[in-house]
Amino acid sequence: MNTTKVLVIDDEVSIRETIVIVLKKHSYATFSASNGVEGLEQARKQLPDLIVCDIRMELVDGYQVLTAIRNDPTTASIPFILITAEQSKAGMRQGMDLGADDFLLKPFSSSELVSAVKARLQKHEALVQQAETKLEHLRDQLSTALPHELRTPLNGILGYSDILRKQFSELEPIEVSQMAERIYKNGKRLNRLVENFLIYAQIEILKMDYLKIESLRKSSTTDVGRMIDILARQRAYESNRSTDLTLGLHTADIAISADYFSKIFEELFDNALRYSRKGTVVEIHTEVDRQAFHMKIRDAGRGMTSEQLHSVGAYMQFDRKMYEQQGSGLGLTVAKRLAEIHGGSLTVQSEYGKGTTTIVALPLSHGGEATA
Repeated sequence: MNTTKVLVIDDEVSIRETIVIVLKKHSYATFSASNGVEGLEQARKQLPDLIVCDIRMELVDGYQVLTAIRNDPTTASIPFILITAEQSKAGMRQGMDLGADDFLLKPFSSSELVSAVKARLQKHEALVQQAETKLEHLRDQLSTALPHELRTPLNGILGYSDILRKQFSELEPIEVSQMAERIYKNGKRLNRLVENFLIYAQIEILKMDYLKIESLRKSSTTDVGRMIDILARQRAYESNRSTDLTLGLHTADIAISADYFSKIFEELFDNALRYSRKGTVVEIHTEVDRQAFHMKIRDAGRGMTSEQLHSVGAYMQFDRKMYEQQGSGLGLTVAKRLAEIHGGSLTVQSEYGKGTTTIVALPLSHGGEATA
């Protein structure tokens, strides 16, 4: 017996009952609601596998139902089909923007109804399977890469602090200073890893929270060129690479918070420094057009193969045995996700043995102006 549950929400009795009868004939476990308020209550209580909902209803219309469904974590991923008598592109666009999966245009036949329901359920099942596969892959990577990444700096902190604790009276001041510096650097590395992991988890949860995403995109950073100049010079100085830095900056006001932009820049610029030799140039150039702010960071480091480029993802590591520097790859993924959730993009261009270029595009904030 088919246990797939379908919720039908429509305030027209004849249409609602017809849909229920047709779907029950095709063995779907179908139940209904006569208005939007009742429909939301049923959705949260029954957690259906699919919702079919009319747009034009009294009290709460289909758009409002869809918005509420998508903003509730318990129902956000349920496939949603809107029923409409209007064929206007504006209405369909509004529904798609709110997260509708499909439309049924009145009048529709029984076969069209069943086909739409079957197609949406099959697509949702495919997405669930894909998500489970990715989750399993992430679990595998976490079980191997993350413990190592945590232990490496933690062992350094514990090891040096233990020496200081047990042999403090025998150490020279310069040795104490060196060990304190190593403890600090390992602590910073551990803090950064934990921070990236938390941001990554937060972003994954945010993907279905449309209101939160909309709120994030209203944030802004003013005079981003000045921020890049300060951050780049500071990071280069800390890495003893000040003479390697080349800047060509245009500035603008961009639609992302200063904290999140700093995180994107920090991950990309630190990768450029980490994976290139001292004495080679690291370039940062920015451009502004009517649509977006573009930042390009280029290094002349070891680069990546085409296979490695396609495999860039959370906790992915390259050439661990060949290179002393180790990184989880999580930072690059965090930067990419942050750019995308703010309506931007991040692309990576790389040639093995010649270097890597990362290009970030971020939307301008409303009223933002570009200057040289």
